[in-house]
Amino acid sequence: MLNSSPFRCLLALAMTAVAASSAVADEPPVVRSARSGAWSAKETWDLGRVPKAGDRVVVRGGHHVTYDVASEDVIRLVQIAGTLEFARDRSTRLDAGLITIISNEEPSEEGFDCHAPMTSMKDMKDMPESARPSLLVGRPGQPVPAPFSAVIRLHYVEGMDRASCPAIVCCGGRMEFHGEPVKQTWLKLRQTADAGSNNVYVDEFANGWKQGDHVIVTSTHRQRDGRGVGGDFLAGSQTEERRIVGLSPRDFTGGYSIRFDRPLAFGHFAEGNFRGEIANLTRNVVVESANPDGVRGHTMYHRGSAGSISYAEFRHLGKEGEKGRYSIHFHLVGETMRGSSVIGASVWDSKNRWITIHGTDDLVVRDVVGYKSVGHGFFLESGSEVNNILDHNLAALVLPGKPQKEQEVPFDLNRGAGFWWANSQNSFTRNVAADCAEYGYRFDVKKTADYDPVRSIRQPDGSTAPKDVRTLPFVRFEDNEAHTMKFFCLNLRGVTRPEQGLDFYSQNESLASEAAAARPEAGHPFWIRNFRCWEANWATHLGTTGVFIDGLDVFRADVAIWRSIMDGSGFRRMTTKDMRVNDIHNPLSSGYVPSRDDADRGAFRGLSSFKDDMPPTTVITSAVREGNLVRLRGSVADTSDVKRVLVNGREATSTRGAFAEWEAVLEAPSGAALEVAAGAEDVLGHVEPRPHVVRVEASGM
Repeated sequence: MLNSSPFRCLLALAMTAVAASSAVADEPPVVRSARSGAWSAKETWDLGRVPKAGDRVVVRGGHHVTYDVASEDVIRLVQIAGTLEFARDRSTRLDAGLITIISNEEPSEEGFDCHAPMTSMKDMKDMPESARPSLLVGRPGQPVPAPFSAVIRLHYVEGMDRASCPAIVCCGGRMEFHGEPVKQTWLKLRQTADAGSNNVYVDEFANGWKQGDHVIVTSTHRQRDGRGVGGDFLAGSQTEERRIVGLSPRDFTGGYSIRFDRPLAFGHFAEGNFRGEIANLTRNVVVESANPDGVRGHTMYHRGSAGSISYAEFRHLGKEGEKGRYSIHFHLVGETMRGSSVIGASVWDSKNRWITIHGTDDLVVRDVVGYKSVGHGFFLESGSEVNNILDHNLAALVLPGKPQKEQEVPFDLNRGAGFWWANSQNSFTRNVAADCAEYGYRFDVKKTADYDPVRSIRQPDGSTAPKDVRTLPFVRFEDNEAHTMKFFCLNLRGVTRPEQGLDFYSQNESLASEAAAARPEAGHPFWIRNFRCWEANWATHLGTTGVFIDGLDVFRADVAIWRSIMDGSGFRRMTTKDMRVNDIHNPLSSGYVPSRDDADRGAFRGLSSFKDDMPPTTVITSAVREGNLVRLRGSVADTSDVKRVLVNGREATSTRGAFAEWEAVLEAPSGAALEVAAGAEDVLGHVEPRPHVVRVEASGM
């Protein structure tokens, strides 16, 4: 009887049911929002309880949940199809394994790619922002105010993919991080601070800095112990971390004092135009890895996403050696996030870049402090990126790394640059790179079996066209600085430092040939304006033709211009002081005399031959409602100076430079949405063909 076929079938079915029940019981619970409300209210959730450690949480579309707790419970997954907004009237903390912002309510633990079809660009354009899935840790114009804080701590949770989790991933949603503004995120030292000093002096009061803030003082003495990638570059660094214990008003020195919790171990030089920096890393909105020595987290925006970052702190992030897992990553966004920005953030102790701009255009990165990164710091990844603005950022202490598997550009050795790019059609202004293992600024692009430098590049009218990115000039490269470089301050398409035993001159013919094959067009040189380099090995290396150095100030370096290809290039306003070897060392083509046909070959023959035939690029970075008014702020990048910016036909006010930053105020009844268009005209009469258009909703941007 027990062995009969019917009994065996019933037994098998029972065992299968028990196994299935056990499997379901072993799966992490899914808690879904039942309505809008507070995270801490049990009525907000379909299980009638507040989410707890190990749960998978789904905020459903159309629901607005306010995160109002400071909890150490590690939520396995937070998937946001509606809106999750952090409270601004208290301190909050969310510990999680993975946070995704996506129009999908089916839980998924994918921590890199988007696990649902992306909404089309047309649909995204027509979608009101209130309907977009959103993570809001502060809003533009409504940051998390001091003294409150908002912290997201990313934990690795067993069973998740170590290569992609923990993470915060925005897939066509809106992701905002906005902390209390800090007027100056970094400052120049006023005078030399000797070893043993417990304070430094600066020229202006550090407004917003306070007791207990975490600061760095950059190294001003370069490392000289060998030239290999091996060795402990970090151990040799003299960039120092301290805590503030007090700030003093202007005293008899004419400066303001910032006092530390303990004396400086090293001296930090400041004299004339050559001065070290002090930077504040503390922000009251924080994203961090829970275990910096274990599995680290990363953050990323995908195509079609929205949102910006201001005055937030990203620490202990970045997966070392993992392609695409960076502290802050704009991934193949194209121009779909035009006007998004990272302003006033601090990104530090990253094992893989600070900010990566990959296949992304029209992004503004300003006043950011990057401290301690592996590989590179501010990184434009593939060579297709154009019209991004990197302005007044500090890159301090970049450590050497190794090439990554299947990286976009196979020739990048990842040896440590403050700023690295493969397409110069971007704007680099007022930045400082200090204490980098290899380069302050590195432009590198080659034609190889694995990389074609002819890329699809966006044109002013919005179309794309194939362009050899080796030939594209800067939008603007001006007022940048590098110091305390073990090797190069600025290296343009040049060789890396010569390895021991390498006969550099045996490569002359091939190097010159490769450079000549990718000359910039006539009248469009790589224009370097007012570059400062000090306390370095080699100030500049020009591994390409058609460079115009218009202002070079070199101090305490071995060589000002090292082994460069000088053909078709021009130089003026160059000064050197306290050089250790010589000013110009073994140029590959010294004494070059331009010939009649050089205009066709792209040679640069002075300012009179310069051509600017590109219109400006405008971005609206902020649109904040103030009653029946909307206050708009933005930036413009152009090779020439900008004459004016029109916002809905009205002239904006320039707040820095020639509209490098601008502001406009429009009337807008609070009950109605407003469409805003901002475009610029430069002093040569070039009018921007595609103004930046944003929609300001009745309740805000």
